[in-house]
Amino acid sequence: MESQRGVEQLYFELASQNRLNILRELLKKPLRMQEVARKLDLTDTETFRQLHRLNEAALIQRLPEGTYAITEYGRLVLQLSRSFEFVFENRQCLATRDLWRLPQEFIDRIGELKGAKLNVDMLEMLNISQQGVLEAEDHIWAMSEKPLDVLNAKVGERMSKGTRLRLIYPEGRRSTFSDVHEVPDLIEKRTLPKIPVNLVCTDKGAGVSLLSIDGRPDAALFFGRDEAFVRWANDLFLYYWDRGRR
Repeated sequence: MESQRGVEQLYFELASQNRLNILRELLKKPLRMQEVARKLDLTDTETFRQLHRLNEAALIQRLPEGTYAITEYGRLVLQLSRSFEFVFENRQCLATRDLWRLPQEFIDRIGELKGAKLNVDMLEMLNISQQGVLEAEDHIWAMSEKPLDVLNAKVGERMSKGTRLRLIYPEGRRSTFSDVHEVPDLIEKRTLPKIPVNLVCTDKGAGVSLLSIDGRPDAALFFGRDEAFVRWANDLFLYYWDRGRR
């Protein structure tokens, strides 16, 4: 099929680190061929060849003043490629995760996790979570299968300064933060029959722990302050919050 051959050709054009780097540079601003060569430490011959390929694929265009700019099509392709990059870079972890517990719309947005970092050290995960809670100003939202009592003191400290808390935990179990003072104006709780993912997200950062294939959480945390990642985590929490039981 013609469309299938076209997709195969697109994959081939993206199967070059130089061409991907050129697209990323042109995403920032239009550049002349010599500027591209200098930024990426390429020869003029190689730069011309790669620019010609990208131009033929309609991913970039040559402007009248002699600069090259990414096209809207190229911008979209580059954005979608983030999903492939994230999956590839974290393939060993994702191979043991049941990502399909998540709503399809969030799997489709998986490239937004590209700016997150993966940590597999339990002690460091705790330190990261505590630091993230301490930096929160507007809100702290947590969803967890098991109690996160180790964060109680940090959460209480932020609530004393007006930070709002929302909790989601399994039906029939006690609150995720057992010792947090009940402040009606600052704390809300909801439950779900099953917790599909463990996460703590704030207005400043987020941490997401995907469940393993056998349903058990373990020491594998995606965390960070990247804007797209934080938005993904907060949107995911709100998705389940709207479906939780008061």
